[in-house]
Amino acid sequence: MNKIKIYSTMSRKVSELAPMEAGKIKFFVCGPTVYDFPHLGHAKTYTQFDFIVKYLRWSGFEVNYLQNITDLDDKIIQRAKDRNIGWRDLTGEYEKIYIDDMVALHNTAVTKYARATDYIESIVSQTQRMLDKGLAYRTPDGSIYFEIAKFGDYGKLSGRTELKEDDAVSRIDADDQKRGWNDFCLWKVSKEGEPAWETALGKGRPGWHIEDTAITETEFGPQYDIHGGAIDLIFPHHEAEITQMESLSGMPLVHYWMHTGFLNINSVKMSKSLGNFKTIRDLLKIYDYRVLRFFFISNHYRAAMDFNDAALEQAKNSLSRIDEFIFNKVDANYDDAADEAAVEEARAKFHEALANDFNTPQAFGALFDFIRAQNQKEKSGRRTYEFLRQIDSFAGFMQFDQAKTDAFIESLIAERNAARAAKNFAKSDELRDRLLSMGVKIYDTKEGTKYRV
Repeated sequence: MNKIKIYSTMSRKVSELAPMEAGKIKFFVCGPTVYDFPHLGHAKTYTQFDFIVKYLRWSGFEVNYLQNITDLDDKIIQRAKDRNIGWRDLTGEYEKIYIDDMVALHNTAVTKYARATDYIESIVSQTQRMLDKGLAYRTPDGSIYFEIAKFGDYGKLSGRTELKEDDAVSRIDADDQKRGWNDFCLWKVSKEGEPAWETALGKGRPGWHIEDTAITETEFGPQYDIHGGAIDLIFPHHEAEITQMESLSGMPLVHYWMHTGFLNINSVKMSKSLGNFKTIRDLLKIYDYRVLRFFFISNHYRAAMDFNDAALEQAKNSLSRIDEFIFNKVDANYDDAADEAAVEEARAKFHEALANDFNTPQAFGALFDFIRAQNQKEKSGRRTYEFLRQIDSFAGFMQFDQAKTDAFIESLIAERNAARAAKNFAKSDELRDRLLSMGVKIYDTKEGTKYRV
């Protein structure tokens, strides 16, 4: 089992991963609120965590990867009203779309998707315990709030207690009946026409923050190993989770906090109001999932990323270099004993980088250095093939079989034909030469473009 070091947002430092139970990791990541199509921010965060979990498993850890599905909140209720459909019909539709999009990106590491509304009993239990301990209070209308003033450690994850521009402001419950401006709702009193449950707390529905701690306490207990999510969830959502669970248990909620960086569109934060909102399905119509997957994974998960056409083309070209190396140079049946030292050196550098907080830019830099050196040789063999297969077992963007290779060739030919139709002959010639360098000869006929390897 590899020794792996990770950065925790709480400690602000990199330390060796030491699970509560040797060899086993309880890993929770905040999932989507299912009222609309999943967007590229979701694609970045969940592809990067998919890679991390798969690498942990490859490294020998047994990872229980739990992700919640927020299937009830104010946005869902409003969207269902706007569409004049039931809220369960709305969430069922978009939950399926979300999971289908994750599968399309080959994000398949999740052990269990947990719907918030399946944990009402646990939500009621946590809320009642906070009332019993004097940590929560009822407002005159019957809603229940956590009183922030009762938890001295509030703000210890983010280092602050005030809102900033990029915070999830809509999740600060607006209510002129609450005691403190940042007190957050645990249980919302029933309103006419809204979903509600008859419970010991009264008729109502859960607040947002408590859904996640109810899920994790049920599935993992009061404490677990890793909590992940996008950076904009640190405040107030993750602070609220800490406040709820630690005030009840008296112990740290998790040992390591992992947060993915922002995704910007052409250097501007993605926003529907700005018209730069892009869904996963938008991009999958233009780019193969492998390009998107490579693009997200090859950037460090904690770094902010700028999503633009140039960056996507660069990722596409980098992935093509790997494809062409496999297509042109790698023969799995060739005994490349002379390359054993070079392969093992590349393997060591690759895994050393990933073991240091999943430093994928450094790891892929080592991979491309290796490919560049191997391209100077007549061909590479079994050891190189096995090294690449090993990487792809957790990366998931390489292609080895002939059917996929044919599809790649045909995609280049289609791109060349589009360039010819647009009279971009420089681009057309460039693609023709690229195909030739792969050993693919093309023929323009009356019936269309044909090729021979």
